[in-house]
Amino acid sequence: MNKNLPTWEGFLRADGRKGIRNLVLVIYTVECAQFVAHAIAHGETDVHVIGFPGCYDNQYAVRLMLALARHPNVGAVLSVGLGCEYTQPGKIAEVVRKSGRPAESFFIQDAGGTSKSIARGKEILSRLRKEISEVKRVPMSLADLTVGCECGGSDGTSGLAGNPVVGAFFDRLVDAGGRAVFEETVEMIGLRNILQSRAANEAARTELAAAYDKAENYCKQVRQFSASPGNFAGGLTTIEEKSMGAFAKGGSRPIQGVIKVAEAPRGPGLWILDSVPDAHFMQFGYTNPNDSEGIMDLISSGAQIVLFVTGRGSVIGSPIAPLIKITGNTQTYQRMIEDMDFNAGRVLTGEISLADAGEELLALVTRIAKGEPAKPELLGHREYFVMYKHQDTPSLTAGCRA
Repeated sequence: MNKNLPTWEGFLRADGRKGIRNLVLVIYTVECAQFVAHAIAHGETDVHVIGFPGCYDNQYAVRLMLALARHPNVGAVLSVGLGCEYTQPGKIAEVVRKSGRPAESFFIQDAGGTSKSIARGKEILSRLRKEISEVKRVPMSLADLTVGCECGGSDGTSGLAGNPVVGAFFDRLVDAGGRAVFEETVEMIGLRNILQSRAANEAARTELAAAYDKAENYCKQVRQFSASPGNFAGGLTTIEEKSMGAFAKGGSRPIQGVIKVAEAPRGPGLWILDSVPDAHFMQFGYTNPNDSEGIMDLISSGAQIVLFVTGRGSVIGSPIAPLIKITGNTQTYQRMIEDMDFNAGRVLTGEISLADAGEELLALVTRIAKGEPAKPELLGHREYFVMYKHQDTPSLTAGCRA
């Protein structure tokens, strides 16, 4: 381990990855079980909840949940179902146990209804928490981190300050041997040549071209590009202008390739996450219908921390991985200081250089990796969204750590 890098203690998982949190994850497998799942987790600060609302299963949703259940920040899993849905909580628990984590499951119908299921779930949580309290702690550094980034509620400052500061941080993370992942290929429209010029090799160049072409065709088919009234009100004028700003979060290092949802980066470096539904099933699910869905996709890549750039402001958080909210708009930061973690707008006013802002963000990421709560964590924000979607994804043994 490089002695010049900041270090801290992480939680060692059986697959060799290291977590910065040691959480119990409650997963519900149908909307009918979501009330019970949240009631089981209520009041438990180290217990997070995700779930899938659909009664019929979906490969994308199942892969996403399995990847999240085996995330490095997750120590144990309780899977809860109603009893008549396709997605089986017992199968989820079985896969999780194979990853070296304790996991249990039950059906609400078998447990006897709401109150009995909540009591049973609370009792299981007590056992799971005791089991993971003895997880081995090991030295950890930036080289062990995967950090994702998304932007939402963008304005003119996002491309001028917010995203470039993330890019400066990503350069430092990549240079330290870590993994940086950014997505939103539908916000890269107009940048095909620029994307390909950043490819680390010919294979990456081919992957980037294919991801771009799919995103462009998707936008044409649904007749909607990733630009909103809020973006226009914030000073953005065209999708190409927004794309240039969004791409700035990628910094300046070569792009190693493209990964799919629930697939981990195949090595250190900078990666793009493709979350756009595949063309042959375009009508079944949209790409990132809200910011929480995109953040869940990034967490499924194994990101222990996610950065969220928002010029106009946001009040969301995320389960499993701390969400750090960054704005390039000083007025937004001052108005929503309870919710915003980092003011990149100081770059625009000349109070700080872009390079120094990147170093400050690195220091904040390090503190949160060491255990300091991000503001969404302090406020109890744990928004999530798992939807029906179709993607050609790698096998279960690739990427999401079966």
